[in-house]
This record gives sequence, structure tokens and C-alpha cells, in this order.
Amino acid sequence: MAERMIGVIGGSGLYRIESLTDAREEWLSTPFGEPSDAVVIGKLAGREVAFLPRHGRGHVRSPSEVNYRANICALKMLGVRWIISVSAVGSMKEEIKPLDVVVPEQFIDRTRHRQDTFFTDGVVAHVGLADPFCGELRKIFVAKCRELGLSTHDGGTYLCMEGPQFSTRAESELYRSWGVSVIGMTNLTEARLAREAEIAYATLAFSTDYDCWRQGEETVTAEMVVANLQKNVANAKRLIELIVPAILLDSECSCHSALANSIVTDKADVPPAVLHRLKPIAGRYL
Repeated sequence: MAERMIGVIGGSGLYRIESLTDAREEWLSTPFGEPSDAVVIGKLAGREVAFLPRHGRGHVRSPSEVNYRANICALKMLGVRWIISVSAVGSMKEEIKPLDVVVPEQFIDRTRHRQDTFFTDGVVAHVGLADPFCGELRKIFVAKCRELGLSTHDGGTYLCMEGPQFSTRAESELYRSWGVSVIGMTNLTEARLAREAEIAYATLAFSTDYDCWRQGEETVTAEMVVANLQKNVANAKRLIELIVPAILLDSECSCHSALANSIVTDKADVPPAVLHRLKPIAGRYL
């Protein structure tokens, strides 16, 4: 196991990274269940990378069915300390065109049916999430997007909706009135859990459509999204190849100590079974 491994979570359309060398698959069982798929571990630019397709190969899990806790826990168990998240999103602003890439800095949560914390059943932790993305990773992402000459938007807010249905027009207009930049169905849940697991996390959000708010625009369909996804995947893979060697493996940021003063339950009061379950996530504190 590498103690300072880089993780990549692939979104819709990104189910493998062909440039990984010496690749092997690991099927992991976590205290929170089974992850979406086998984790593919290989080398990229001399660094060990762990790749996990969020929805499973073949896209077999909807956003509400993804076991986010198991996915993040599996990466933590492998020694991942940085996560590059790749996602398809809808644009909520005229200037964010389909095929543009956004590196958001904030979230709004509109999910309803998800387990989004590791700390339950007798133990409570309150991690800070004021800045939900790792600032250091974001800087690297923006720089590499621009290096590739991609139409790039630095910052903005990602609204995370439940799905799997797309928005109603009323919802889309409401979200636009809030000033959000893009809309997706997965990333905030991951970001919450990554912060609890003390993993630095940031997102490459690839725009596929204008949701359903834009007058005269064809209503968003899965077919439209998939067509633009395929165009974005090649850029996503090229970006990953640039970002991985740019991450400073020995660097530390506040993400890596997010739990230091966040667990409010006395260890003596935590049930033994819960202590055991949390060992991969918070073993050094509990």
C-alpha cells in the first residue's frame, strides 16, 4: 500500500484510464459495505494512482444508489490522500457553455436520500466544511486546464441535487436565482465524506448541457448528456495525466487534519462495534 496515493473518481463516461501502467484490480470490502466497483491501481507519471468509477463500469448505479461511504472508505484504506473527482454537470449560467470545464469552490445541497457521514450510532463529529474543496488542488486543476487551452471557469457553486431525474423548469429557475454555476448529482456527498476521512478533494466539472432553464434550448436528455460526455472524456484523461505529477506528495493541508478537534464524543462512550467500524477513517483519534 502506498501511504501517499492519489485517487481518481471517474464520473459518467469515465470508467477507465488507459494510461495507467502495471494496473491491477482490488476488490475491497469496507466496514460500510462494498464500493461501486473494483479499484484499479496503477502507475501514472511515477506515482501510484487508485481509480474508482463512481457509478461502476457500465454505469450501473444511479446517484442515489452509489455507496459513497464505501467508496471513500476504500480509497482511504488504500492510503489515498488526494482525490481528483471528475463529473458531468449541467450549466446554470449563459457563459458556461457545454464542453466548458468548471473548477467549483462551493456547494449547495439538495439531496434527500443519502448517508453522508461516517459518524453515526453513538459517535458524533463536526468537521468544518466552509470551504468544501481543497484550495491547493483547485489551483493545480485551474492551471492545468488552462495549460491545455480548455475554456475554464475558476470558482463558482455546484448545486448537488438528488436525481436521478433532471430538474423541473421551476427548480432550474430557482437554482439560477441563487446564483449557482453548475448542477450535478454526486459531488457534495463525496466531499463531505472525504473531509471526514481527511482526504483532500476537488472537482473537474465538465458541462454537458444548459439544464432546462435556457429559452429556446432543447430540453436536457440523457442522449444529449452522453454525446457531450464522450467529447469531454478525452480532455478529462489528458488533465488527469497533467494533474497527477503536479501534486506535491509530501505537502500537507488543513484537509489532512480535519478530524483533529472535530470528534465530540468521548472515546469511552463509543460502542466497541462502532470503534471497530471507524478504525479505517478515524483510527488515529479513536
